[in-house]
Amino acid sequence: MSPRRSYDQYCSAARALDVVGDRWTLLIVRELLAGPRRYTDLHADLPGVSTDVLASRLKDMERDGISTRRKLPPPGAAYVYELTSRGRELLPVLQALGEWGQPELGERRATDAVRAHWFALPLLRSLEGEGLVEVRLEEGDFHLYVGAEEGSVHGDGPAPGEPDARLVLDSATCEAVARGELSVADAVRDGRIAVSGDGTLAKALLDV
Repeated sequence: MSPRRSYDQYCSAARALDVVGDRWTLLIVRELLAGPRRYTDLHADLPGVSTDVLASRLKDMERDGISTRRKLPPPGAAYVYELTSRGRELLPVLQALGEWGQPELGERRATDAVRAHWFALPLLRSLEGEGLVEVRLEEGDFHLYVGAEEGSVHGDGPAPGEPDARLVLDSATCEAVARGELSVADAVRDGRIAVSGDGTLAKALLDV
């Protein structure tokens, strides 16, 4: 475990950066917002991070009370990492940072890695209400827990049950939403997002 470095400034922003300001830490939080993840899953969804750095960051996050490590019961018997309630409080921080960074996205570069669930937070910013939403993209499927106050915020794959709304859209539309150029409501109205489902979220989107 690396010794904690500090800005040694009596300022809450500086203190926060003492804890989460290291490279990769907030992106690990982004991944753990999907719920418990194995080390191998985290490494696969954080292209570019070395194994040493990932292991070091996870130890630092556990030391600082942002995440915990636990062993799954048999037959899994694997170790997983998950956010503490303190770590989950970083969701609005990541949302604000993502919104601020929208102008930096531009068009996707040939060298840019992408995972379907990286679009989860931008879509959450554009949805209101509460419920389970399944999203189908060319890159893969994922699901969102809109308005969730506890537990996972999103997850890979189809929804674990009948979703309140199902959204089908192409990459160009999802990227436009992520860049802040298009809202989900406008995309539905323009026919760029197909909505189905009987839940209140689906009805609200279809009524726009």
